[in-house]
Amino acid sequence: MMQATVTATGGQIAGRGSATAENALIDVQQLAELLSCSTRHVYRLSDAGKMPGPVRLGSLVRWNRAAIEEWIAAGCPSCRKGARR
Repeated sequence: MMQATVTATGGQIAGRGSATAENALIDVQQLAELLSCSTRHVYRLSDAGKMPGPVRLGSLVRWNRAAIEEWIAAGCPSCRKGARR
């Protein structure tokens, strides 16, 4: 039986049971699978400001799934301020 960890806001942490899409955090491997690319390419996109930035929890790097899905739905625009496509 998988135990879910509940956050202070009542949501569950991704990877520990079923989390709602609004507050789910995904790791680089899950994001790479979602984007159909390598994990290295995910880090390149993030470092270049071409995608929503990650959430850093100590040494952990995670991305907000809802923000990534909105970014994809918008056509993957650059997230760097003042950037042109």
